[in-house]
Amino acid sequence: MDNWIRCFHPAPEAGAQLVCFPHAGGAASGYHALSAALAGSVEGLVVQYPGRHDRLAEPFAERLGDVVDAVLPLIPVDEGRPLFLFGHSMGALLAYETARRLTAEGRGPAVLFVSGSEAPARPRHTRLNGSCTDQELIDEMRLLSGTDGELLTHPEILKLSLPPLRADYAMLSARVHVPGPPLSCPVFMLTGDNDPRVGMEGAQEWERETEGAFERHVLSGGHFFLNDHLTYIAELITAQVPGRTVPTGA
Repeated sequence: MDNWIRCFHPAPEAGAQLVCFPHAGGAASGYHALSAALAGSVEGLVVQYPGRHDRLAEPFAERLGDVVDAVLPLIPVDEGRPLFLFGHSMGALLAYETARRLTAEGRGPAVLFVSGSEAPARPRHTRLNGSCTDQELIDEMRLLSGTDGELLTHPEILKLSLPPLRADYAMLSARVHVPGPPLSCPVFMLTGDNDPRVGMEGAQEWERETEGAFERHVLSGGHFFLNDHLTYIAELITAQVPGRTVPTGA
């Protein structure tokens, strides 16, 4: 599936396919645990952005639209299995834009899962961009609690983690929301109850982006709450496969 898509746990007999988009500064490996938790019920496909891990030598994407343009033709068409999209933080915006494009092409996703992001029409809370300093990026990582504080003191780790994060913030700062028709698929919004970048009002506004069903799931934790709730999230995703049931609590 080209350099852009990874499949950690192939499951051709699974009832659905899920395409996942990582957060700013993130890589495909961040979804390995979720892919495993889906346990073959849903086949996870994960986007790998350029400029990190096995794509380290490639230039970073300059626009969110460049990522969507590259991924769109690689998303498999399987008439027998519904397609789900999942994105966290920056990845939520990419999943949303991909859903819009797929819908315009007449092959919209069956379900959109957005996590750790306010609705796309909302202004961003942070002004970080491609010109921000290393210290500003480090402070942001500490605020979001996405990286162990001790790790942020290691020069070699910072040398690898700061450039993709800066590049992704440059894409986010350049993004301009273009209003359009609402989606028709259900949208499931997941957020941490202590996320410093996602308020409850901003999370709820995702409801405006679809004419389909909408659910907001508030889970305990900060911006990076996913790993603390993998079982619940995997059950929520699997429940959308035809014939499955919805989990009853986080």
